[in-house]
Amino acid sequence: MKKSLVALAVLAGFAGAAAAQSSVTLFGVVDVAARYTKANGKDVKQLTNDGSSSSRIGVRGVEDLGGGLKAGFWLEGALAADTGTADSTRFWGRRASVSLMGDFGEVRLGRGKTSTRLVVDDFDVYSTTGLGDVTRVYSTFGLASSAYDTNNRADNLVQYFLPSDLGGVYGSFDVAAGEGTQGKKMFGGRIGYKLADFNVAGGYQSTDTATGKFKQLSLGGSYDFKMVKVSGLWSQLKLASLKQNIYTIGAIVPVTAAGSVSAQFSKSSTNSAADTIVVAPTASNPTPINGAGDAKMFSIGYQHNLSKRTALYTTASYIKNDGRANFRVQGNAVAAANGGKSGGLDVGIKHSF
Repeated sequence: MKKSLVALAVLAGFAGAAAAQSSVTLFGVVDVAARYTKANGKDVKQLTNDGSSSSRIGVRGVEDLGGGLKAGFWLEGALAADTGTADSTRFWGRRASVSLMGDFGEVRLGRGKTSTRLVVDDFDVYSTTGLGDVTRVYSTFGLASSAYDTNNRADNLVQYFLPSDLGGVYGSFDVAAGEGTQGKKMFGGRIGYKLADFNVAGGYQSTDTATGKFKQLSLGGSYDFKMVKVSGLWSQLKLASLKQNIYTIGAIVPVTAAGSVSAQFSKSSTNSAADTIVVAPTASNPTPINGAGDAKMFSIGYQHNLSKRTALYTTASYIKNDGRANFRVQGNAVAAANGGKSGGLDVGIKHSF
């Protein structure tokens, strides 16, 4: 309770600063959905978060230092609107960074999203959020999140972002200090090219773990034909002799001035070494979701924009596992049996401010 009161007091202080300084902004997203999931002969009905966008609250700001140099900060935390709670372990767990920006690009220090994950986010039509999240069929080969802590965001991160005026070329490069903790030391980067409706990028990342280097290579591309925007993504994950390939193709089709249909298909497959992994429940990971084996994932959704900031949506997804794979459509969904099926449907609303 005391931590929450302190955090709210700090947030209120920043909001007051926002009134006095136009360079400071309070922002956020509230996304809540009614969701039904089923797997392994069981089902769950719930009111939950992040069906279309990740619920969050944050404060960001920029100071002009003169001579084309700017300083900035960004503090952003997860928000569970269904219960009114925030992340109890990391109040600013989504991003906490300070940076210098200029004609040279941007140097950013702190916690944030890794460059390789940005590639996956950009070419997943569901932006790795909700029931359509493509990373639901990405394996960590049995590693718990504490043993591989850089597959989305990273602590102790030093990042460099290229300038925005390079004729369509963009990119960023990362290095994170492990500070004596396995699963946190990493390096990586991405490079891309975007011109009008065409976008292509690739990213690579390597993280030290107790069982070897966990490596990820992701390549993606998209083109907006106006009648339909098509995207493709390929990722390869490696840990010692273990390997997984994931192929994804997706599309977004505008059907009205305010609404669009999205659809995506992913196929993941592991090599014979990874196929032998048995991911057993543990006290810290009672319902493992990173089994090995092949899987296919189908997703379809519809979003209707009521305004620039408010939208209604619905998404349905289905995962068919093979072998020892036990992927499920969401972390809070019913655990799938090895080689079983997992499915879900939700209806929700999101509002940005």
